[in-house]
Amino acid sequence: MKSIHLILGLSLLCLPVLADWTEFRGANRNGFVGGDLPLKWSETENVKWKTAIHGLGWSTPLILEGKVWITTATEKGHRMSILCLNEKTGEILLDRVFITNDNPEPLANNLNTYASPTGVIEPGKAWFSFGSYGTICLDTKTFETLWQRRDLTCSHWRGPASSLAMWENFLILTMEGADQQYFTALDKNTGETLWRRDRSTAYNDEKEGIPANSGDMRKSYSTPIFVPVGDTVQMICNGAKACWAYDVKTGAEIWHVPYETHSPSSGSVYSEATGMVYINTGLGKAEIWAIRLEPGMKGNVKDTHVAWTFFQRTPKRSSPVIANGLIFMANDGVLSCVDAKTGQAQWAERAGGEYSASMIATKDRVYAFDEVGLCTIVKAGPTHEVLAENRFDAGFMASPAVIDGDLILRTKTHLYRVGE
Repeated sequence: MKSIHLILGLSLLCLPVLADWTEFRGANRNGFVGGDLPLKWSETENVKWKTAIHGLGWSTPLILEGKVWITTATEKGHRMSILCLNEKTGEILLDRVFITNDNPEPLANNLNTYASPTGVIEPGKAWFSFGSYGTICLDTKTFETLWQRRDLTCSHWRGPASSLAMWENFLILTMEGADQQYFTALDKNTGETLWRRDRSTAYNDEKEGIPANSGDMRKSYSTPIFVPVGDTVQMICNGAKACWAYDVKTGAEIWHVPYETHSPSSGSVYSEATGMVYINTGLGKAEIWAIRLEPGMKGNVKDTHVAWTFFQRTPKRSSPVIANGLIFMANDGVLSCVDAKTGQAQWAERAGGEYSASMIATKDRVYAFDEVGLCTIVKAGPTHEVLAENRFDAGFMASPAVIDGDLILRTKTHLYRVGE
């Protein structure tokens, strides 16, 4: 029976997303969408509804059972809210402050908010994180709080951003601040701690026992993914100075790859076709590293399992997407394409402005959303071809969501449903 459950679980990792959007980058955690999506829209074309959202928040919308869920917060972080909207009409069904803070940690810049982590949802329950400020489990029918944890903290320095991740009964919190860096697995039903694992990365940045820049080079904003390797599922997460793989059920370290860069925000993505996971090494000299996954990997596998590296136009914040054996990336106003198997550059062309929102793709199209409101849609192929350019009044920081062939798009000011 255990093997049957594992096979079913692994198969779900590889299916294209057809319906609900239940976590960051969709149920597959990779941004790839089955079916077609809208090609053309504007403020006056193909918008089914548009709802103003108060405050600031970059969390991705969650969609299930006819409802859309997001988080938001006041600009200074004193009040943190959860909103629920009717998926068909955009009507707000819930708008409630769940967390208040007297002295929230300053953000230091406008790239982040106090409501940037994306939650997780399943029938009957939803989980939302505001990083160090709290994690909440809600009943999605009554809107009642089932449990809450506010004791899991770190110094985010520039605000929380790592999204929740869930495998079976394990709700994973990624807490990588300037002062401490760790993962915690909670029982999704009770909020009880199942395990905690501190990063054991060798940062090599201390002087007289004090980390460089007060620990600024140790923090991270990435989110774990779950990858089948042999007959197990590994939790893989890039962080400052190293990417680690863990046993999701125990938190035990399995393998790691060290590097010199820090503060990654761009998420990792896995390709079943190549058997490789593609990680972003972070700021400094950001690179994409392709790590070949095999059963039996242990310890430092940098010299044995890094298939290729690529450093040109590597995203600082936006997560890449894979379609048709190609990796598509967005950074500094440029869209680019790399062969997933070899790391060979295919093309790079100027598109919009800066990118924070993660990309999505269908079998035919790739969608890139920039910070001033432009969505550039290109052909999902080895040659550059722009299919459409669509613009909203406000910019995109939050990653998109998909439901029944429509897009749920969050700008800095509004939530939209776009459909043709």
